[in-house]
Amino acid sequence: MNGIWGGMLLIGIAYGVMSGEVKAISDALISSGREAVALCVTMSGVMALWSGLMEIAKDAGLMTAIVRRLRPVMRFLFPNIPEEHAAMEQITTNCVANVLGLGSAATVYGLRAMAALEELEEERRKSVHVHEPGADWKEQSGNKNGRMQRNQRARGAVLCPVPRGTASNEMCNFLILNISSLQLIPVSVIAWRSQYGSVNPTAIVGPGIAATAVSTGVAVVFCKLMDRK
Repeated sequence: MNGIWGGMLLIGIAYGVMSGEVKAISDALISSGREAVALCVTMSGVMALWSGLMEIAKDAGLMTAIVRRLRPVMRFLFPNIPEEHAAMEQITTNCVANVLGLGSAATVYGLRAMAALEELEEERRKSVHVHEPGADWKEQSGNKNGRMQRNQRARGAVLCPVPRGTASNEMCNFLILNISSLQLIPVSVIAWRSQYGSVNPTAIVGPGIAATAVSTGVAVVFCKLMDRK
């Protein structure tokens, strides 16, 4: 992406110089820099506000209650993640932040969720081993994680650890759901529209709910179909 954007900028500047529009390029650079700083300040304020509210909700126990309420949904979406694992809480928090339209604030929880999913995958690697090529994965005796694996396999889960450096099935599903997430209040988009002088910044709410509801539904169906494969 850095190469693509850098190439586009260089091509645009070169074309402007060759066409004699050097003054227009200078004006655009100055005005764009000013707008970028103003937008960063605006979005930083919005992100700080909602991130603070999320932390208050966590300290007050509200997020714990929401996580508990959403547990059946999370179990349906991520059946192979243990209920009490840290990854489940981080994924749920990220989903809640995305539903509220806090894309920037949700990024922090998304990164934590990915880190927790990698820890879960490492636990699986330690609790199982392959005794010969193509053989089924075996649990190490007396290991708590092995018992966890056996309990989950009894529910029909397929728990084959992936090699290090490879995204697990849960990571892929989480990324797809994160990108397509339902948004009830697109706070970031409303802030952008307000920053650039929209007459009715909240007009995006209805279409946003409809569009993200469809995208989330398609993502869930896709993930479940791929899980079966």
